[in-house]
Amino acid sequence: MSMDFNLYMNEIVTTARNEMDAAGYEQLRTPEDVDRALERSGTTLFMVNSVCGCAGGIARPAATHAVHYDRRPDHLVTVFAGQDKEATFYARDKFGDEHLPSSPSFVLVKDGQMVAEVGRHEIEGHDPMSVITHLQALFEEHCEEY
Repeated sequence: MSMDFNLYMNEIVTTARNEMDAAGYEQLRTPEDVDRALERSGTTLFMVNSVCGCAGGIARPAATHAVHYDRRPDHLVTVFAGQDKEATFYARDKFGDEHLPSSPSFVLVKDGQMVAEVGRHEIEGHDPMSVITHLQALFEEHCEEY
């Protein structure tokens, strides 16, 4: 049996992108998209998406469900590590020296500055509910009530 690897990966990437779109996240595919997102006032949750099965399969459901909370970021955006490489590299550079470049991960930005992050080591091996709880604690600290 022959399998086209690129066709297989495109299906996984498309599914992962669609999950984030359905949850209300804006796809950032270029450095210019990242700049526009960072120029917004208020809070922005950057989800660094990944096709990694073990961590990505926890991060995407957490990203989807964490935003159903009394406090949530004003803006939801995602860059896709390994797919939108320039946008991902650019975003990581903009987050500053304290940023741990991992994927998947979450970075909470307030008025263009990183205020918190959840790295892969806080996602992989954890259940989605613990990641949701962690994100919501950050929302409680940094976001306005809706």
